[in-house]
Amino acid sequence: MPTTQPYSLLIRNAAQVLTLAGPPADKPLAGAAMAEWRIINLGYVACHSSTIAAVGAMHELDEALIGPETRIIDATGRVVMPGLVECHTHLVFGGNRADEFQRKLQGESYLDILASGGGILSTVRKTRTASDAELLAQALQHLDGFRRYGVTTLEAKTGYGLDKETELRLLRVARQASRQQPVRIVNTFLGAHVPGPEYKGRPADYLDYLVAEVLPEVRGAAEFVDVFCEEGAFGVEDSRCYLQHARDLGFKLKIHAEQLHDLGGCLMAAELGAISVDHCDYLTPEGAAQVAAAGQGRTVAVLLPLVPMFLRQDKYAPGRQFIDAGLSVAISTDFNPGSCPSKNLWLALQVACLKMGLTPREALTAVTINAAWAIDRQQDCGTLEPGKRADVLLLRVPDYRELPYWLGENPVAQVVIGGKVA
Repeated sequence: MPTTQPYSLLIRNAAQVLTLAGPPADKPLAGAAMAEWRIINLGYVACHSSTIAAVGAMHELDEALIGPETRIIDATGRVVMPGLVECHTHLVFGGNRADEFQRKLQGESYLDILASGGGILSTVRKTRTASDAELLAQALQHLDGFRRYGVTTLEAKTGYGLDKETELRLLRVARQASRQQPVRIVNTFLGAHVPGPEYKGRPADYLDYLVAEVLPEVRGAAEFVDVFCEEGAFGVEDSRCYLQHARDLGFKLKIHAEQLHDLGGCLMAAELGAISVDHCDYLTPEGAAQVAAAGQGRTVAVLLPLVPMFLRQDKYAPGRQFIDAGLSVAISTDFNPGSCPSKNLWLALQVACLKMGLTPREALTAVTINAAWAIDRQQDCGTLEPGKRADVLLLRVPDYRELPYWLGENPVAQVVIGGKVA
């Protein structure tokens, strides 16, 4: 039955309401469906407490549900859309790697710096020596930045501890950060980022250590398990064995794969039922079709266009061909201290249009509902639909086509998280 309870929040007179809602409801959007969601011209979004109550055109608004306690926001001349979903970040770490940025500018490659003890391992050293208070303060600062860009749900990976004690600390800090500010955090265990320094040259032994001593302790603290399947990290078969163990323990699966070489990690992970395959710069269009088939349409390719840009690489994931091949695509920053120190998901969206061939509507799908699928939160975020969490953005543009156009700008005027203006 229709409710008679007055709205707690009403956003009205929006130039465009981007619902991001469209078929199918049981899978992430793929192919033509990535651009076929509904736009409402001159529309409204109404909320009851933390939940969306109604979305529609202004002429459909029931004025009787506007009470004296209803907070009204006038969105005249503005786009209204779902909160952004940031589905691949490395949120909690110590220090930064600005010193290595100079080395990159002088021509050293990512793998060269990693092989010399830099890269991930330099952040591991800084993270292990940082206090919980230092890690928390830095994470909260980053979350404030994400919120200002309109991110309302965010995935946070570990991976800069590479030992049991520090990896568990990173999960603890992420949970504490989630409680102290409004952006919702989804935790992923990436202890298999690279072999820990104590296991140099012994990647299989390190994975055995994680399976035997760390993964059992992670249950209940992280929802996903991830692995970096790449030269210099972990091979395909070792990664397969590790993910199988994680799946047996009840974790959902992710993988970093095909970032620097085409090793077959994406297909392997999709065959195991991975929720997402991330990076994919060297995944071929033919491989994308295989991943889509192996994942039965439920595996999302999370593309990270700011990484090759920051690393000054020429190779970007062929997102246009992935979509044409039927593979669902999401976009993320990959926020981390080494290969993407940026929280600007709008810039990632723009570079995805410029370098990966996505259209504006496809790119918006990729940072909302498909990103929600990539962290298994599609039931309550990523679209503006009654019953979902009231995560809503008001943007300083009148038309969604301007969003990829104003390069590098933050279009967010107001952020609503769980029905509250943040």
